[in-house]
Amino acid sequence: MAEKDAPNPELLALRVQIDALDRELLAALNRRATLAQTVGEVKKREGSVAFRPEREAQVIDGLKAENTGPLMTESVAPIWREIMSACRALETPTRVAYLGPAGTFSEEAALGFFGSSIVRVPCASVDEVFRTTTAGAADFGVVPVENSTEGMVARSLDQFLVTPLFIIGETSLFVRHNLLRKTNSLAGISAVCAHPQALAQCHMWLNDHLPHAERRPVASNAEGARLASLDPTLAAVASTRAGSEYGLHVVSPAIQDDANNRTRFAIITHPERHPAPKASGHDCTSLVVTVSNRPGALHDMLVPLKANGVSMTKFESRPARSGQWEYYFYIDIEGHPDTDNVRHALDKLRKACGFFKILGTYPVDVH
Repeated sequence: MAEKDAPNPELLALRVQIDALDRELLAALNRRATLAQTVGEVKKREGSVAFRPEREAQVIDGLKAENTGPLMTESVAPIWREIMSACRALETPTRVAYLGPAGTFSEEAALGFFGSSIVRVPCASVDEVFRTTTAGAADFGVVPVENSTEGMVARSLDQFLVTPLFIIGETSLFVRHNLLRKTNSLAGISAVCAHPQALAQCHMWLNDHLPHAERRPVASNAEGARLASLDPTLAAVASTRAGSEYGLHVVSPAIQDDANNRTRFAIITHPERHPAPKASGHDCTSLVVTVSNRPGALHDMLVPLKANGVSMTKFESRPARSGQWEYYFYIDIEGHPDTDNVRHALDKLRKACGFFKILGTYPVDVH
């Protein structure tokens, strides 16, 4: 038995090599951290900001291009985001507001974009994320703006009209909803608690499996999980992270109606505290406009984009709530205003609109 249980010499040798490489990696990371501290001192003297999303995007894109495997290219970004997050924290702590409590998809999006070395500022509502970031209690906010199933997140878009905040980045998250409960059973559920968007995204499953249960909207999915942890007759629709946070069973996994359900999050900040990102080579510009109610007005609004070769990637309308059947148009275009064709298109578009506001220009992930 002793010979049979003896460690494999080849495996032992490989482990020794891995341990040595881990020590080399740690030493290299500490050298990088030392350089980051020096960069932070230079930035403080210059009065420049610690976080530059376009710079981090360029670093990650360059590493992806040079990756020859066997490490998967899609693994490069999350690894280096954590490295940059830890180094950035040595320059200055980054406070990030998001829809809380712990375990929300918004928290997951915040950690995925900034890395885990941040000061977390959970908020009770999307409105509070905007207020907290506007007031300076957080350096950045993370808010949902669009879902692949339910479309625009209206409350977030409305807040862009009444606050000075603008977008400096985006991240997209695969949203997997689970039915969570204190007991591992569908029996005896009186109500399902979740954010209204999550309830809508699981509409068909709930109709089929819990047709008589009340659908109770709450501020966030994690809040629904918290409530379900206090009452055995309640269930929640939330992430597995929320289930772990509140000690709940995953009664039914992946109950979203769309198997490819994704939510897009915007990274927001105050223009007086953070400059707009410079061109990265693959950028998106988001804006909101209105046009007068006359024949051909919508056509005239789109002509400058076509004439300057600017591609539009999103075009959605939302009532202006003026009582006069007016609409705001939310538009995403490819490119950065620093480039000639985009600048010329936006100049022409501004003249054709009654209301014109750039919501932000930011680098996007080209995978």
